[in-house]
Amino acid sequence: MFDPTSQLFPPITPLRHGLLAVDDLHTIYWEEVGNPDGIPVIFLHGGPGAGLSPQHRRFFDPQQYRVILFDQRGAGKSLPLGECRNNTTPLLIADIERLRMMFGIEQWLVFGGSWGSTLALAYGQAHPERCLGFVLRGVFLCTQQEIDWFLDGAQWFHPEVYDDFVAPIPAEERGNLLQAYVRRIMSDDPAVHWPAVRAWSRFEGRRVFLLPQPDEPPSDTLDLGVGRLESHYMANLGFFSDGQLLANVARIAHLPAVIVQGRYDVICPPVSAWRLHRAWPGSVLEMVPDAGHGAMEKGISRALVGATEQFKRRRAFA
Repeated sequence: MFDPTSQLFPPITPLRHGLLAVDDLHTIYWEEVGNPDGIPVIFLHGGPGAGLSPQHRRFFDPQQYRVILFDQRGAGKSLPLGECRNNTTPLLIADIERLRMMFGIEQWLVFGGSWGSTLALAYGQAHPERCLGFVLRGVFLCTQQEIDWFLDGAQWFHPEVYDDFVAPIPAEERGNLLQAYVRRIMSDDPAVHWPAVRAWSRFEGRRVFLLPQPDEPPSDTLDLGVGRLESHYMANLGFFSDGQLLANVARIAHLPAVIVQGRYDVICPPVSAWRLHRAWPGSVLEMVPDAGHGAMEKGISRALVGATEQFKRRRAFA
């Protein structure tokens, strides 16, 4: 039963979970939640590198949905943690297809937030015939403009956070913060890469919510996954050509989509969600007026559950 006080469905444990070797280097963690005969949905987490949370299972009615969740390469419980070799968007898309075939699913709803929205669009454009529709949150189209904003735009709204981020970087390297951090994050020396990944992870984490939140204690898993994989993917423009995802919307424009966006999202500003909505005539854009980027902000979580409930009703009358 839906819990209106938390905006989410109650906590639930996986029906089953396991590890899947996807190549000689990477093994990904997966779990299945809900009704094995329900509407299939694939959940794509953000970051890259942020990994799963038990809260992610709670956007879906467990009596009506069969939810497949997984930690992407290098993230969460997948092994090796923070590994950037053999870690590209085409390979993540191939992993999603491998999971779909492993579970015997023909088509599924694709649900993703932040980097998960990027991956959802890339997967859908590669395999539109496998998609029932999309629920996207905090849209990130992985353009150079968005990456530049993520790094340097912070100074306009969070100058103290930005100053903390640039402080460890010598003045002569600050003209390209991304490359300055990549050099440190990818260092083999723990004395160099651990401070760098922690600074990167904190730089993002302090800007997620509209209202200030207490600082989270350092997490080796989150900090290494986010620091290494975000900087790796940003340095490679997500393995896209600039503007690719928006240019290829026509491949999925026949499918339903709900886009949930925080009005005051400073990680993934609303202009990207707006551009996607404008390019996708059948999409529905819900701009949450009192939210930032966080999936667990009340307005965002309420809208995401509303989207999965709407899709459930749509399927009932299909």
